[in-house]
Amino acid sequence: MNDKPEDEFPVHKLPEHELQTSLIEYPCDFPIKIFGLQQAGFAQAVLEVVTKHDPGFAAASMEMRASKTARYLSLTCTVKATSREQLDALYQDLCDHPSIVMVL
Repeated sequence: MNDKPEDEFPVHKLPEHELQTSLIEYPCDFPIKIFGLQQAGFAQAVLEVVTKHDPGFAAASMEMRASKTARYLSLTCTVKATSREQLDALYQDLCDHPSIVMVL
């Protein structure tokens, strides 16, 4: 065990320009997994949010999988990502939706 106080350990911070750099090259296909309770209208609600941010999204490409107990539904939507701002706004709208439990 180290006897040094925490403030004596060096803190390494990334330079601001490295924080702004994205590992994603745009445009690209970007899969998003959305989880919610399996209820009427859930997939349609997700589709409305996704097409708001990617108008060319094809509903037929949405992949659906129920949980073992059939209580939850996971949807995978592969969107055409054009910018970090687009993805951030999409994630925010999905996370703000009352039917959505989690977004990955």
